[in-house]
Amino acid sequence: MKCPFCSTPDTKVIDSRLNQTGETTRRRRECVKCIARFTTYEHVELDLPLIIKKDDRREPFVRIKLIDGLRKACQKRPVSLQKIEEAVQKIERQLQAYGLKEVPSKVLGQMVMTELIKIDKVAYVRFASVYREFRDVEEFVAELRDPLVPQESTDPASELVFPFAEKIL
Repeated sequence: MKCPFCSTPDTKVIDSRLNQTGETTRRRRECVKCIARFTTYEHVELDLPLIIKKDDRREPFVRIKLIDGLRKACQKRPVSLQKIEEAVQKIERQLQAYGLKEVPSKVLGQMVMTELIKIDKVAYVRFASVYREFRDVEEFVAELRDPLVPQESTDPASELVFPFAEKIL
């Protein structure tokens, strides 16, 4: 592992720990040249599908983008980074379980909202207000009234039967 401070390719591992779920390894490292210390995280890279964006572009699933989106939704809320990590891992496992090469972004968004409502309702509303692109206040208020009942389907996987359909979850 290359040192981020002096770019020396030689570093040594001082300490290694698994996270609570056992899916990520945290390694504390030290540069042999400049003696600087830093932390790295190691996790299994899953074979995840491409995400089909609203404009039909295909992008690879990027874990850090999902984490950033959840962190923004949970900003200034009593939600730990561990809860966010657990939600991301659950979403990744669901995506992998589908076994598809491509998944529409609205399916991913629905998965995120399903996880967020379990974590924090305010974070859910924040994410939904951006993700659903409400046209007016009435749509937003309707979402606030009963966020537990999706508009058409309770299972985001149902969207995968017809991934190019124009229905909105």
